Amino acid sequence: MKLGLQLGYWGAQPPTNHDELVQAAEAHGFDAIFTAEAWGSDAFTPLAWFGRETSRVKLGTSIVQMSGRTPTSIAMHVMTLDHLSKGRMILGMGVSGPQVVEGWYGQPFGKPLARTREVVEIIRKVLAREAPVTNDGPHYPLPFHGEGSVGLGKPLKPIVHPLRADVPIWLGAEGPKNVAQTAEIADGWIPIFYTPASAEMYQPWLDEGFARPGARHTRETFEIAATCHLEITDDPQPVVDFLKPVTALYMGGMGAKEQNFHKNVFDRMGYADLTGEVQRLFLSGQKDEAAALIPDELVHALHIIGDEEHVRAKIKEWEASGVTTLVLSCRSAEEIAHVSRVVLG
Repeated sequence: MKLGLQLGYWGAQPPTNHDELVQAAEAHGFDAIFTAEAWGSDAFTPLAWFGRETSRVKLGTSIVQMSGRTPTSIAMHVMTLDHLSKGRMILGMGVSGPQVVEGWYGQPFGKPLARTREVVEIIRKVLAREAPVTNDGPHYPLPFHGEGSVGLGKPLKPIVHPLRADVPIWLGAEGPKNVAQTAEIADGWIPIFYTPASAEMYQPWLDEGFARPGARHTRETFEIAATCHLEITDDPQPVVDFLKPVTALYMGGMGAKEQNFHKNVFDRMGYADLTGEVQRLFLSGQKDEAAALIPDELVHALHIIGDEEHVRAKIKEWEASGVTTLVLSCRSAEEIAHVSRVVLG
């Protein structure tokens, strides 16, 4: 099992201890650090900053929102950071949701599967640098000849020669079609709310993607980077209680009532009788009441919380379910050192 450090995105102010966390991850055998973005800080800039202070740990985005940049712009970020880090870049991307895509980026959210495929294809063309980049797809046509065009668009190859044509591309995906496409076109998958208990649900979707003509990987070479909260403690209940509001937020408040992809995941996991009431309470402002409905066993399924022996046993379960990297949020260098000792030995 490899470990990744999830730095996430900033809150109202920049975090004050991420330098310390990154140095600890580098020193204690973590495989990668990951940054995220929502509608505040971006995912690429912190990687450039921390890449300068490290030499071994990989630099990943978990995740970049596709609609925030054109595919060629994403590829430019990737080429630049891969060169500066001497080949440590991992590009993690996702479609986000309609509230962010249309409300923040001012882009249409429709046809996320087709848009994802085009984005990945264009980025791979840029990184291959075999010919001027063109795309006939409807979402990101290159050259552009639509309304407002002056008709002078020219296919271009990147000026920079990419360090690697095969920079890993991992995709965030939740639904059956999205997961299958990820297994077909990507190098890895960044699931949300993946658990050993729910792993069997995803296997047919993954197998469908691996079986498609031209699929890049088999199950043996495909990365699954699952996020969970891992805390080593002899008193797990306060941690479980702390995580219930976070679970309620995603189940009930991350997305519109009519379209909450995270709620759909919990529905598929067998919690449909619970999710509707959690969403109703959360969206009506009764957030504490929504959190109180989250059962302890769901939190324990989503996360790894307990003493050292319990954590080691759970790690084996996650690894047996197909997870290759656990992406963790840690609060201190001491916690990173302790987790590394217990998990990595």
